[in-house]
Amino acid sequence: MSSLANNFELQAQILGGFILLIWALEIIDQLLFRHRLNRFGIIPRTSIGLRGVLFAPLLHGTWNHLIANTVPLAVLGWLTMLGGSADFAIATAVIWLVSGLGVWLFGASNSLHIGASGIIFGYFGFLLSRSYFEQDFFSAAIAALVVLLYGPLIWGILPSHRGISWQGHLFGLIGGILTARYLPELRQWFAA
Repeated sequence: MSSLANNFELQAQILGGFILLIWALEIIDQLLFRHRLNRFGIIPRTSIGLRGVLFAPLLHGTWNHLIANTVPLAVLGWLTMLGGSADFAIATAVIWLVSGLGVWLFGASNSLHIGASGIIFGYFGFLLSRSYFEQDFFSAAIAALVVLLYGPLIWGILPSHRGISWQGHLFGLIGGILTARYLPELRQWFAA
């Protein structure tokens, strides 16, 4: 029981720390920088915009944008973390990179992409496809819960609303699926 409590505490610290970081950055950006940190987002196919691959998931355009991302990030992040903190770290790293590079390569010219939604869609894809690749009861139960809670999220990979980075959603989802498919190899690579 103590090990379970320690795991939960570590998971809460990791995920809570990440959410606290994006909230702190938004507070600082809005109060001190008047949204100027957002220029560190992804600007497709520009050398300066490549830095956004690292920074975009930490930045948000408005309070509503941040609030809309916070709950699914917490829920899907925690469900991802149930597989272990190491798998969560691997999934987050791969999804972050695939989503960001996908947006940088295929996003609309002269656009700016920010927000954690690529990570959210990545966790969504990871949790759904992990049940396919691992074929165990625990992964299947998590996938069923994800479909129940966030099934309609899948429509976000289509270009339906102006100003919403469907490319970030699509490549986040792809990053999650790739992570689930290659998780055993990624574990070995990250452990080396």
